[in-house]
Amino acid sequence: MASVTSLTASVNQRLASALTATLPEADADPLLRRSDRADYQANGILALAKKAKANPRELATRVVAQVESGEVIKEIEVSGPGFLNITLTDRAITENLAARYADADARLGVPLAEQPGTTVIDYAQPNVAKEMHVGHLRSAVIGDAVVQILEFTGENVVRRHHIGDWGTQFGMLIQYLDEHPHELDHKDAQVSGEEAMSNLDRLYKAARKLFDSDEEFKTRARRRVVDLQAGDPHTLATWQKFVDESKIYFFSVFEKLDMEVRDADIVGESGYNDMLDETCRLLEESGVAVRSEGALCVFFDDVKGPDGNPVPLIVKKSDGGYGYAATDLSAIRDRVFHLKANALLYVVDARQSLHFKMVFETARRAGWLNDDDVNAFQLAFGTVLGKDGKPFKTREGETVRLVDLLDEAIDRATTVVREKAEKMGLTEEEIVENGRYVGVGAVKYADLSTSAVRDYKFDLDQMVSLNGDTSVYLQYAYARIQSILRKAGGTASPAAHPELELAPAERALGLHLDQFGETVAEVAESYEPHKLAAYLFKLATLLTSFYDQCPVLKAETPAQVENRLFLVDLTARTLHRGMALLGIRTPEKL
Repeated sequence: MASVTSLTASVNQRLASALTATLPEADADPLLRRSDRADYQANGILALAKKAKANPRELATRVVAQVESGEVIKEIEVSGPGFLNITLTDRAITENLAARYADADARLGVPLAEQPGTTVIDYAQPNVAKEMHVGHLRSAVIGDAVVQILEFTGENVVRRHHIGDWGTQFGMLIQYLDEHPHELDHKDAQVSGEEAMSNLDRLYKAARKLFDSDEEFKTRARRRVVDLQAGDPHTLATWQKFVDESKIYFFSVFEKLDMEVRDADIVGESGYNDMLDETCRLLEESGVAVRSEGALCVFFDDVKGPDGNPVPLIVKKSDGGYGYAATDLSAIRDRVFHLKANALLYVVDARQSLHFKMVFETARRAGWLNDDDVNAFQLAFGTVLGKDGKPFKTREGETVRLVDLLDEAIDRATTVVREKAEKMGLTEEEIVENGRYVGVGAVKYADLSTSAVRDYKFDLDQMVSLNGDTSVYLQYAYARIQSILRKAGGTASPAAHPELELAPAERALGLHLDQFGETVAEVAESYEPHKLAAYLFKLATLLTSFYDQCPVLKAETPAQVENRLFLVDLTARTLHRGMALLGIRTPEKL
């Protein structure tokens, strides 16, 4: 089914036609936006009047005379120096929402991309043999939301988890395990992800201690790095064991985060190992990279150190080892030429912005990226802070483990759910399930409701609050609607009645529902999920006002009951879909 045309688009089209009829040579953009003075306000006439050297108010009056009104536009008036205030008919609002409600594809007005491309999203990048901490939270949560949003709008999305699974630390780990072969033996056939990582963490600490204190072991470990890079079968088999153990843990954390991570999407640094030499050769032969003090480097006029000297991007070190840049550039080649990507999106900490700026510019100079056909973008994100406004740490000053943070959020949320469980008639199983959905949703929403580039404070008390801009507030709004629909039972069903007049709160709710499709399309284009979160919070706020002013089951007539049930049901569907696009569940009872 084709996407339902929004009221905004319909009004914009009518105004554009009227502008063209009035000024055929004009670039007819009405500059339409929602307004507190009317349903919409159009500001485009001021700029057109200046260009045409006409009186803006007189031009606005001529445009109004050309506007087709009646079925959609109830009233249009000239305001101030030449603004147009537009009020819609109640029938148009209800009929438009009814078409959205009847859409069998349940797209709720969200258009499919006319010319979808292929976007590779690089997000959730943990490191092998290391526990995930709070610093991994934002890449995972933001990246997953952008994946869901782009896929829903029709984009072909390729997920990539660029895990840290290569480098010098693995020589140390492999050599230690080779000399202590029982360190990773498990007593049970089945081992949990956290147990697997606990074993690796213990192994890493023991290997590091020996590496730092025993020169002979250090020499053996460094030789093992050479064996790993050369593809020695035994060394590779041991390395693979580390990777497999780590994946058990990764999957357990992502499952707790309620995220789908598929094994095929995990392509770590090792996945590009065979391309590194060719990448360096292509850069050097093209003159993009040059030798400097034995290293292969790329220089930039605008990147200088404190001493004023250029700071290069080191692609290959003077000792023959490869830097992160070689891997990242090889990944770009693979994603552009093998995966045929049109866009590369990196959900990476803002502190790595300079690195990616240099990597992207190097790829452009090499001809692997260009702004017309293939573009790369870093969706940089800020830091998670504690209540004190400093980087989030434990009381002992250690980095907070991600699983500990999630467990505490789920515990807090379960307590909140349990307090209302008896009133809602929840079973113990429902309390536990809803506690998980509310806790994880609270953590995700706190992140996603903040512009990615900004830091935000991690405050669990606020996150699980029923008041304010929280996921719990939105989840409660959804559950409240489900309660109303259950109470309606067989006595009344949702049904649109375009013949009815709408109360102000009904109009406000309906007009905001109309904006869902345009909001999602805008978020997909700009990679800004916080705008979808803001839309959903306002929707829940308008729903609260609607409840206060417009009785649903006790409305004056049966038709009004059905129409209001229709409005709240469509609101519930929109909340459910919007929250799902953010990766957050909406329990039926709360």
